[in-house]
Amino acid sequence: MTASSPRTAVVGAGIAGIACARELLAAGRDVTVYDRSHLPGGRMASRTLQGRRVDLGASYLTADDERFQAVVDDWVDRGVAHPWTWDFSVRGDDGALATKSGPLRYGARDGLRSLVVDLATGIEVRQDTRVSEVGPGPTVDGTAYETVVLAMPDPQALALLAPGLPEARALLADREWEPSLALAAGFAERSWDLDGLFVNDDPVLSWIADDGRRRHDGAPVLVAHSTPTFATPRLADPDAAGPDLVAALRAQLDLPEPLWSRVQRWTFAKPVGTRDAAYGLAGPIGLCGDGWGRSKVEAAWLSGHLLGRRLAGLDT
Repeated sequence: MTASSPRTAVVGAGIAGIACARELLAAGRDVTVYDRSHLPGGRMASRTLQGRRVDLGASYLTADDERFQAVVDDWVDRGVAHPWTWDFSVRGDDGALATKSGPLRYGARDGLRSLVVDLATGIEVRQDTRVSEVGPGPTVDGTAYETVVLAMPDPQALALLAPGLPEARALLADREWEPSLALAAGFAERSWDLDGLFVNDDPVLSWIADDGRRRHDGAPVLVAHSTPTFATPRLADPDAAGPDLVAALRAQLDLPEPLWSRVQRWTFAKPVGTRDAAYGLAGPIGLCGDGWGRSKVEAAWLSGHLLGRRLAGLDT
């Protein structure tokens, strides 16, 4: 085996792809990760806005599985992650606020992307590399591998899988994915008292997170995520949706105009429904991510972790 022909290629450097690569690397497999972005993270994305990192993708993580809890505990012990809150607010259909307690949510001082970057330590990740096709063999853009893993939302994986891989394609053909627009908004001062707010019966917003509290720096920054219905017709021009998102955010929390705002488009924010299987495997093609199991950060990590162990021959 040569450096130019590693045993396994992982396409996608979100938490699922990196978790898969870590298991393969630990088992002595040669692994190369390909990712189109400039840093690992995927939809655990943090952007630098006004000189400060803001979480615009996943809002937090929880840990129910003891294997993922061990990873989270290590992050907390090293100061990479921290407990955020047990309690979120919920605005009901009648407009009244209630409290939803548990499970414990975790944040990260440098944004959730930093957790994936930490996991990727020691892994060869070829950033800024856009893969065009995964073909029979399997191959990645014509280069042969023993195994190829696609760690990404189903529609993106389908776009890469060649027609000559019908079994792998069939595993992805039964899911719909919902879009979302994320609004980050900065204010002159804090005029609210909450960690997060689930919004019911609003045509524009579904969730609001206090980015200052979850980052433990107290910055007067909120991130609001839209409903799929609002996002769908606005994906072609997300910036144009900014005024409506700002107006909805201000109405929910009785806020003044923000000093600045930014809109992030997520075409494939989350899958509709859940799958019982933690990952997909069709011959030499593996599929993992939050489209498998339950749709959350923990599920994405477990999906990659378990697939990596299966491909390494550690689990059956």
